[in-house]
Amino acid sequence: MRASLRLLLIVCLFGPAAVCFADMTTSQKPQKTETAVFGGGCFWCLDAQFKLVNGVKKVTSGYAGGHTANPTYGQVCSEQTGHAEVIQVEFDPSVVSYQALLEKFFHAHDPTTLNRQGADEGAQYRSIILYADDGQKAIAERMKAEAQKDWPDPIVTEIVPLRAFYAAEDYHQDYFAKNPNQGYCRLVVAPKVKKFQEHLKATKE
Repeated sequence: MRASLRLLLIVCLFGPAAVCFADMTTSQKPQKTETAVFGGGCFWCLDAQFKLVNGVKKVTSGYAGGHTANPTYGQVCSEQTGHAEVIQVEFDPSVVSYQALLEKFFHAHDPTTLNRQGADEGAQYRSIILYADDGQKAIAERMKAEAQKDWPDPIVTEIVPLRAFYAAEDYHQDYFAKNPNQGYCRLVVAPKVKKFQEHLKATKE
């Protein structure tokens, strides 16, 4: 009712031409986003992959799942912090759901290798989903069970509550985009990104 009265007042004062502007100002609502946190190997790979997903607004590489506050990359690599390399995905749930992100997560890496992805070995490279609430937990458990049919070996992905997320150092952010010709990026990240692009194309993403 208040919106209708405000619109009528605008028309009386400024004429019908003001209606379009009034509609724009009243309909512009803050866009609601949600976050997902998961890891599966080097975060340079997942960062580059999930930035390709429609509906993803921002991806931040970081650390989670451990016990040390504000860890450094060196500390995480020492396997003394308990943290895994992860990404925090900010997404628009009206475009892509948490469930859809997890479906892509299980295609973005090998969830059957314990504490390893390819030649990268260590607990920091483990497959892990960190849920923010009971809703995300239930979806994660269901998607893990559904993904098992696509893998001959048991999926070892951890599903644990998110206690804290720590953004990685600045030089890790957008690493593949900034360093496409770096050796690891050419040999490891680029092939994973290409395969992920093919998956998105096949699923019409």
